Amino acid sequence: MRLDVWLWRARFFKTRTLAAGHIRGHGARITHDGLTRRVDKPATAITAGDIVTLARGAHISTIEILDLGTRRGPPAEARDLYRLLEGET
Repeated sequence: MRLDVWLWRARFFKTRTLAAGHIRGHGARITHDGLTRRVDKPATAITAGDIVTLARGAHISTIEILDLGTRRGPPAEARDLYRLLEGET
């Protein structure tokens, strides 16, 4: 699944366009199988188990992806898609 779609489904951004713009402008870090890389393309593929690090303003959020989800559901459903490791609460 695309990183921007997942961030939108998990409700980190209000629109998919905002998620894509943030990734293009500020980048993100993805840890997959122990290898960390910086990405700046919204279409970067992610899977469950990946760890995503985002800088949003003065906050740095480190998120473990638990599930990819199938839709942008209510906030309670979105919280089941990830586990916050560090950063904003």
